[in-house]
Amino acid sequence: MAVIGGSGFIGSNLADSLLSDGESVLVIDNFSRPGVKQNLEWLAQKHRSLVSVQTVDIRDRSKLASALAPARAIFHLAAQTAVTTSLLDPTEDLDINLNGTFNVLEAARQGSTPVVFASTNKVYGSLPQIAVREADNHYEPADAAIRANGVDETIGLDFCTPYGCSKGAADQYVLDYAKSYSLPTAVLRMSCIYGPRQFGTEDQGWVAHFLLSALNGRRITIYGNGKQVRDILHVSDAVAAYRGVLAKIDDLKGQAFNLGGGPHNAVSLRALLSEIAAMTGRDIVLRHDVERTGDQPFFVANTRKLETALGWRARVPWREGICELANWLLRHRLPPRPEAARNVA
Repeated sequence: MAVIGGSGFIGSNLADSLLSDGESVLVIDNFSRPGVKQNLEWLAQKHRSLVSVQTVDIRDRSKLASALAPARAIFHLAAQTAVTTSLLDPTEDLDINLNGTFNVLEAARQGSTPVVFASTNKVYGSLPQIAVREADNHYEPADAAIRANGVDETIGLDFCTPYGCSKGAADQYVLDYAKSYSLPTAVLRMSCIYGPRQFGTEDQGWVAHFLLSALNGRRITIYGNGKQVRDILHVSDAVAAYRGVLAKIDDLKGQAFNLGGGPHNAVSLRALLSEIAAMTGRDIVLRHDVERTGDQPFFVANTRKLETALGWRARVPWREGICELANWLLRHRLPPRPEAARNVA
């Protein structure tokens, strides 16, 4: 079993789940992101001989093909993950997200190896076709069905920003390889995943970024008015979805599924910040800046397609998951503090 991007946030959690069930896992990563080697060290210490590692950049087609040749299945989670970075350097974004994914598919095609690909809700663009209205601390769709159930896969693709284009094009290549070559592939279009082993920067992993900033007393910048709504999903639920799709890949090949926390885990940025302040007992200092290019005022995933296919559902309530992540960050990402300050409730 190969996990490309296996030392990253979702990848390391997925690898841990597989290894904990006795699976041998090959972690493939170029280790370019600061801090990811900590995740690899954690996996190696916990699972020892079951985990093997190859340092490979997915842009290196020959080396990647050689590394993936023995794999019986591939989880592809390696990517350039930030919209802001894609706007600054669209060439590298394209090269990693599209050309790199093409290299993964070509390697998989040689052995008819199943591929489960990590896509994004950004393939739907900024969703201008969904009329929203302002409530006290959040946006909500005017359409009652979307308000109740979220955005489903039939909304239509509408790539926006270089990141949306590169991930969207890769998403479509993955699906096409099922049609053109009968390769068993599937796509998970993720909303906002959070949980242990997340690094959390302003540009990517914003839930952990908010928590780390609050715990460190750092100012948080909100782009727009903070009424944007997202459905946040604990990483353990995301891992269950990835494994579930692979387990049924022959039935699900060629399909894309939304993966998020759904309406029960929907929260605005303002509401999340308020919860973090109450949970940590810290005053949060905010500044506001202009809304970012391509931002969605409202995205909540309608996950009924995935639920029907797998019997899957999001099990971790967002408040419980946020509290768990805050305590994990206190233990693993912040300097030592007096015992009384090491936990939040």
